Amino acid sequence: MSRRIVLLAAVGVTGLGLLVALCGAPQPRTTGRQPTAQLGWGFTHTQYSADQGSAADRNTALATLSAQPLPQDQAIMGWGTDNPEPAAGRYDFTTLDSRIALIRRTGGTPVITLCCAPDWMKGGRPGTTDWSTLETAPTPGHYADFAALAATVARRYPFVRHFIVWNEFKGFWSDTAGRWDYEGYTRLYNLVYRALKHVDPQIMVGGPYLDMDSLAPGDDSNASAVGGPWGSLDQRTVDALDYWLRNKAGADFLVVDGSSTGSDNRLSPDAFTATTKFSAVSRWLRRISGLPVWWAEWYVEPEGVQWPDDELLAVQAAAMMEIAKGGSSAAFYWNPETESGSCPGCLWRSTAAGAPGGGTGLPMLQLLQRFASAFPPGTPLRAVTVDTPAVRVLGDARAVLAVNTTARTVRARVDGHRVDLGPYAVVWTTSMPLMTPTTP
Repeated sequence: MSRRIVLLAAVGVTGLGLLVALCGAPQPRTTGRQPTAQLGWGFTHTQYSADQGSAADRNTALATLSAQPLPQDQAIMGWGTDNPEPAAGRYDFTTLDSRIALIRRTGGTPVITLCCAPDWMKGGRPGTTDWSTLETAPTPGHYADFAALAATVARRYPFVRHFIVWNEFKGFWSDTAGRWDYEGYTRLYNLVYRALKHVDPQIMVGGPYLDMDSLAPGDDSNASAVGGPWGSLDQRTVDALDYWLRNKAGADFLVVDGSSTGSDNRLSPDAFTATTKFSAVSRWLRRISGLPVWWAEWYVEPEGVQWPDDELLAVQAAAMMEIAKGGSSAAFYWNPETESGSCPGCLWRSTAAGAPGGGTGLPMLQLLQRFASAFPPGTPLRAVTVDTPAVRVLGDARAVLAVNTTARTVRARVDGHRVDLGPYAVVWTTSMPLMTPTTP
C-alpha cells in the first residue's frame, strides 16, 4: 500500500546453519494435526530480518523470537527474497530457504505469501530481475505459470500449510476502467487455489489480500455504506471484494490489510477512535463472507508523520484491541526493520546494523507476544469497567489491558481497582472476572 516503504531489494543468505532443515529433496507432506485458520498474532518479515548480520546478533534474535514463537509470513519474491524462478523451469530458492528455515528454527508457524511474479511472467527478459517492476502483475497468459510456481513452492516446503495469494492487488488496477481488475485477480487466484489443493487438499489458501481503503468523513466521491466515525470504505474496494467472494474457486480464510487513516491522510476524529475501523471492518467481513478473517498488515500512523515511541505503542495497542474485538483469526504485524539507524515500531534491534544489542526485543514485540498469549483467536472477551473515557480496556478471564490515550498521567478505576497510567501508558493487569464473558 502507498503508506509503507516498499523494500524491493533481496538479501543474501547468511550462513549454512539456517539451511540445514531445507537441504535435499522435498520431504513427503506431513499428515499430522489438521491445519487451522486460527493462527492469532504474528508478524511479516521484510527486507532486513534476523538472518543477517553477525552470528552473535543472529543468535540473540533467534533466542528472542524462540522465547514465545509466533506465526511468521514471508513473500516468495521481494522483501528479503530473490527471484525464485529467474527463467521458466530454472529455480533459485536460496533466500526463501533461509527465511523459511529461520521461521522453523524459532518455532514459528510459517505462512507464505505468493507474491510477486518473476520478470518473464510479466513481459521481462528471462534470466533478469528488474526490481522496479516488482509490483507488476503477471500477464494473463502467464497466470498458469504463476500457479505452477505456487505448486512448486508448496511441494518444496511440505510443512507450510498456509498460503496467501498475491499482495494488495498489486498490478491489478485498471486506469481505463477506474477500478480494480478484480476479474483478472480472481482468475489468477482460482488457478493458484486449484494448483495448491492439487498438491494437498489440506493446504489452507486465502485471498484476496485487498487493501481496505477508506474515505474521510464527508467524502462522498466513492463512499460505500460500510463506515463509522473514521469514514467509509471505498466502494471500489467493496466491489472488488464482492466479485471475489462470488466467483472464487474456494477459500479457507479471507485476507485484507489497511490503515486507520482516510483518503486525506488524516485520522478521524482522532488517532484512537480511528482504530475502531479495524473492529467494524472485521465484523463486516465475517458477516458477508462466513470466513475466518486475517489482517495481513495494519497501520496507524499517517504518511510522513512519526510519533514518539510511547504514543505509537499506545495507538498500536488500541488498534490490536479493535482487531481482537472484531473476532479476527490472524493478524500479522509488518515489521519495519532497517539496516541501520533508528527504527520506530521495530520488533527487535536490527541484526544488520552492527550496533550493540542487535537482536534484542523491543516494546512492540513484547506487546505482540503478550497479545498472542492473552487474546488468542476465539478468546471469550468480557466487559471491563473503567471510569474514564481516556482509558481504553480489553479483558478476558485471565488478563486486562489498559491503554492511556492521552499525553498526561491518568488515575483510573479498572474493574474496581485503582490503576495509575503514565502518558500513553500500556498496562497489563491480572483479570478480575467481575462481568460475564461477551463474544466478539
